[in-house]
Amino acid sequence: MLSLSLRKLAITTGIALALSASAVQAQQENDPWEGFNRSMFSFNDGLDRAIIKPVTKGYRYVTPEIAQTGVNNFFENLRDFRTMLNNLLQGKVHNALEDFSRITFNSTFGLAGLIDVATPMGIPKNDEDFGQTLGHWGMSSGPYVVLPLFGPSTIRDTAGMVPDWHLDPVNYVDDGGARNSLRVLRLLDTRSQLLDAERIISGDRYIFIRDAYLQRREYLINDGVMDVRYDESDF
Repeated sequence: MLSLSLRKLAITTGIALALSASAVQAQQENDPWEGFNRSMFSFNDGLDRAIIKPVTKGYRYVTPEIAQTGVNNFFENLRDFRTMLNNLLQGKVHNALEDFSRITFNSTFGLAGLIDVATPMGIPKNDEDFGQTLGHWGMSSGPYVVLPLFGPSTIRDTAGMVPDWHLDPVNYVDDGGARNSLRVLRLLDTRSQLLDAERIISGDRYIFIRDAYLQRREYLINDGVMDVRYDESDF
């Protein structure tokens, strides 16, 4: 959903602001469908302002902070399963073992993931998805695209959404009502994490979010190694 893309934005704002003007120009060249993308961005933004954001504010108002933390920990524990499998697909066995350890400890001692006991134990949290796996395998990102409801993406990341959907444990909950309730709760939890962080967005919201998204994806696919070139004339 839209909030998932905003979550990526919040995590990477520092990276977005640090990149050079030449890198920003490269982002613009990756956006040949800007007219369509801006239309979809306006649709998603309007939906967020009209429904998702107000409901999320209500969720934060009525839900105790300790309960919000437990909800976030629960869904992050489920996310670790997807991360583990993608680490295996990328041949990152050590990272996959870390993911397995997090799932094991948080699912048992952490009461089904409601309490994050793995982080205080020194087990790092990784972040992998199938879009990153495709990038690791050498597939180019392709043009930037804004998807209805789902928000910022690329051709590669859009293709990666299909296997990631099958790796989501929520999809295998038998009871339809419980499954849909979990999806709504995850949406509210994700959007809740961004209510404060989104205040830093300035200027053209579309460009800010586009550049932050593309830079974040490059950062993740390269495991934090950024190839940033500076023009000597800027100094």
